[in-house]
Amino acid sequence: MSVPAAGLLDAVTLFGPNTDPGRPLWLEIGFGAGEHLAAQAAANPDVGLIGAEPFLNGVVGALGHLAAGGQSNVRLHMGDALDVLDRLPDASLSRAFLLHPDPWPKARHAKRRFVNPGPLDLLAAKLAPGAELRIGTDHPVYCRWTLMQIAARRDFAWLAASRADWENRPADWPATRYEAKARRQGHEVWYFRFRRI
Repeated sequence: MSVPAAGLLDAVTLFGPNTDPGRPLWLEIGFGAGEHLAAQAAANPDVGLIGAEPFLNGVVGALGHLAAGGQSNVRLHMGDALDVLDRLPDASLSRAFLLHPDPWPKARHAKRRFVNPGPLDLLAAKLAPGAELRIGTDHPVYCRWTLMQIAARRDFAWLAASRADWENRPADWPATRYEAKARRQGHEVWYFRFRRI
């Protein structure tokens, strides 16, 4: 169930020699306790999902969700998502998720945010044309930062026609415990969908 320790990562390497080499691959960056990852795996059995999470508690939580649901279409990496991205072929991902990342709200820490030019350049290279990037946050600083960073790029288009598109969670976007906590605290939650051009 874990990502191989070295080498190129493609559908066959991740899911075995009998796997269709064209199997769609999705990546969740920082999957928390894995409830979204497991729900996506259950709803999309033909997709291969990769989850990257640096914290042991999150990996243990994800393993529990996956075992309870019996999903076998997920591979986990305990570590930095950038390490996984480095090993994926260009244009190999058809969807990526970044849900409730650490906002690093202080200006002096802004360089630590995933939504920055370097990580976005790498992610854009790995997303196939037409692939979707989903970013969810309840933090106003990260909300503004995300929109500012994406607006400065030419390789992503914001999939929003009205306010409802970022204020309402899409039906195929399972809720996370971070979202539930934010709602309990009275926070707004924003759901951004971007298409790789």
